[in-house]
Amino acid sequence: MADQYILRVPAIRLAQGRHSIYVFGIDGKKLADFATVSRARRDDTDDLHGYQRPEVVSHIRAIRRYLESDGAMLPNAIVLAFTDQVRFEAAALLSESEPVSYSQPGELIIPVDETQDDAEKPAWLVDGQQRTAAIRDADVAEFPVAAVGFIASGEEEQRSQFILVNNTKPLPKGLIHELLPETTGELPAQYARRRLPASVLTRLNTHPESPFRAAISTPTTPGGYIKDNSVLKMIENSLYEGALYQYRDPRTGEGEEGQMLCHLILFWNRVRERWPEAWELPPRKSRLTHGVGIQSLGYIMDMLTAERDASEVSAEEIDGSLAVLDPVVAWTDGTWCLSPGDERRWNGLQNTPNDVRKLTNLFVQQLRSKAGNDQISLLVE
Repeated sequence: MADQYILRVPAIRLAQGRHSIYVFGIDGKKLADFATVSRARRDDTDDLHGYQRPEVVSHIRAIRRYLESDGAMLPNAIVLAFTDQVRFEAAALLSESEPVSYSQPGELIIPVDETQDDAEKPAWLVDGQQRTAAIRDADVAEFPVAAVGFIASGEEEQRSQFILVNNTKPLPKGLIHELLPETTGELPAQYARRRLPASVLTRLNTHPESPFRAAISTPTTPGGYIKDNSVLKMIENSLYEGALYQYRDPRTGEGEEGQMLCHLILFWNRVRERWPEAWELPPRKSRLTHGVGIQSLGYIMDMLTAERDASEVSAEEIDGSLAVLDPVVAWTDGTWCLSPGDERRWNGLQNTPNDVRKLTNLFVQQLRSKAGNDQISLLVE
C-alpha cells in the first residue's frame, strides 16, 4: 500500500443541535495510521499543548491480555476529534421511505499519510487512548472497534470535549485544572467555577517573577513540590471572599488576571524571602509549603491587603507583618502553640479545615496583639 492514500469509511452523520457527530466502525489496528494522542505538555515559552495524560502501562497490559483471550469485546466507542482535513460525503438514499432528519448515511473521507509526524495527523484521540494502545500491542491480526468522531474547530474545543467525556470518570484533578484555562464551550458548573482560579494558578507556575514558578506540581510540571490543590484553594478563597475579589466581575465570573497575578506575586515573594529555607522544602519537611500553611497565609494576605490594589501595598509593609509571625511559626521544627491545651509538633498540623482555621486564628491573634489593634478580627470563625 502507498504511503499516502484516502481511507473511505462507511459512517452515519448524526445532527446534534448545530453540531454533527460521525458514528463508524474501524479496525483498531489502523487508528494509528491517521490518529494520534495529544499529550499535555508545555513548550519553551510555557504555552500549553495537548490534553492527554501519559499511557498507563499496567492498564494497557491488562486490556491487551483480555483482547488476546477468547470472546473479547470492547463495546465502548473510541472518541476522535478530526481536523478539517476530514470530510463527510452523504450517500444517495436508496429507499423511498421517509428519511430521518437527524441521521444520514455516507462515508468519512480520511486522508492518510504514513510519513507524517504525529502532530500533522488529521485526528486526535479524545477518549480511548489506553484501549487503542492495547489493540496496537495485542497479538491479534485485527480488532474492529466502534468510533465516534467530530470535526473540531481547534485544540481548545478538543480539550473541552475531553473534559466532558471524562466528567464521570476518575480523571486526575490536576490534569483537569491544567486544561480548564484553555478550553472553550459550556462546562459543568464545578469546572466553570474553577476555570479562573486554574488560569491564575497556571500563570503563577510559569511567570518568571513568581515564587511559585515551576514549584507547583502539575502534569506538565511533575518536578513541582507544592500540591496544586493547595494553591488552588488559596486562590479560590481569595477570589470569592478575599483580596482578589476586587479584580473579579461577579456577574461574568471573569477577572483581571494580570492584576491578580501582581497581587499574589507581591505577597508570596515576601513570604519566600521571610522564610527561604522552609520555602524550598517539600510539604513533608515544611508546613510552609504544606496545604495548611499555604491556605492560612492566604487568609493573612486577604486580611492585610483586602480592598487595596497591589500598587497601594508596599513590600516593607508585608515584611513587617510577616516578621510579627516569627515567634509563633514552627515551619520545619519546634512546636505550634495553637491555643491553651492545644500544642502540636511542627508536623502535627494537617491539611484539614479545622487545622487551617486554628493556624489562621493563631496568626491573626499574633498580629492583633503586636499591632494593638482590636479592629483586626478573626477571619475563620
